[in-house]
Amino acid sequence: MIDSRLSAQRRAMGNLPGDRGQQKTSTYIVPCFLFVELVIMAGTVLLAYYFEYTDTFPVHIQGFFCFDKAYSKPYPGPEDNSKAPPVLVYSLVTAIPTVTILIGEVTSFFVKTEGAQEKTIVTADCCYFNPLLRRIVRFLGVYSFGLFTTTIFANAGQVVTGNQTPHFLSACKPNYTALGCQSPLHYITERRACTGNPYLVASARKSFPSKDAALSFYSAIYTVMYVTLVFRTKGTRLTKPTLCLVLLSLAVLVGVVRVTEHRNHWNDVLAGFVTGGAIAAFLVSCVINNFQPTQIAVATPPPAQRPEPSIGLPLLSLPRVESPLEKLQGYRILRSHDHQPIPSPAPPDVLLPSRRCLTSAV
Repeated sequence: MIDSRLSAQRRAMGNLPGDRGQQKTSTYIVPCFLFVELVIMAGTVLLAYYFEYTDTFPVHIQGFFCFDKAYSKPYPGPEDNSKAPPVLVYSLVTAIPTVTILIGEVTSFFVKTEGAQEKTIVTADCCYFNPLLRRIVRFLGVYSFGLFTTTIFANAGQVVTGNQTPHFLSACKPNYTALGCQSPLHYITERRACTGNPYLVASARKSFPSKDAALSFYSAIYTVMYVTLVFRTKGTRLTKPTLCLVLLSLAVLVGVVRVTEHRNHWNDVLAGFVTGGAIAAFLVSCVINNFQPTQIAVATPPPAQRPEPSIGLPLLSLPRVESPLEKLQGYRILRSHDHQPIPSPAPPDVLLPSRRCLTSAV
């Protein structure tokens, strides 16, 4: 009974002309979210899991030259011993954009005037969503999708190329005597050339592109674009540039650490930056339209229509016929220009005799 009254009140409020202009009605948000977006998100997460933690997609085994100095750097140790360990990178990649978006959306929701934002989002006359909640879910959902997509692209590139890390030979530990390496120009293509730990060898074959660099730059670009397009700071011009430069510097620092610790080459890091930045720019510009609010269509009166001709009568171009008065007026104008007296017009039905006839008659 109470629910029916509440629904009736909501419908009555929705029918008011003042609220209808600030109310967005959509019948496909919930079905599209449940049956399309969640399915795509689940498939993306599952594919990222198979790339990261299973051997479903084997790594391409690439050969190497004997005593190659580009791959003979010392082994830097496990990833957890790095100055930028994966736990720290993934935590910052997840926390910084989430906190920034939450602060920005809550602040803009309470700062905006009531007439400049949507009041209610109605879905199939049953569900009522706050626009603040809808924007937060949309921006964070797209960000999460892009995060897993960046992981998939980076892992796919590593699996397909099979490029070695700078410390590949230190992890591989090839037996140069058994392989017959007598000169640096000797190329080894045997699959069983490595005698080191198989797990370390497989990890040393995944260098291009750098996954940590791709994730960090994706997070930085997404957050920087959000700060630039959404934040409105008054009284200072250095707040947004400072925040954006700090975020970009953190992402670049991750790539520098990967290179200095001989875990990736410079081209691996640059490829990771390009991958993450391209995915972030595409999602922001093409998927969520630069974080702009949804425009509510205002009902406009239909344009005035021209009167249609009667059915069955085609439009014909009739010739223009001049009236006798128009001819007379034109004749008077010509005579006045010639400075000649204008004779009075004779009625058309009376025939006047000529002057010669009148003289002879007299």
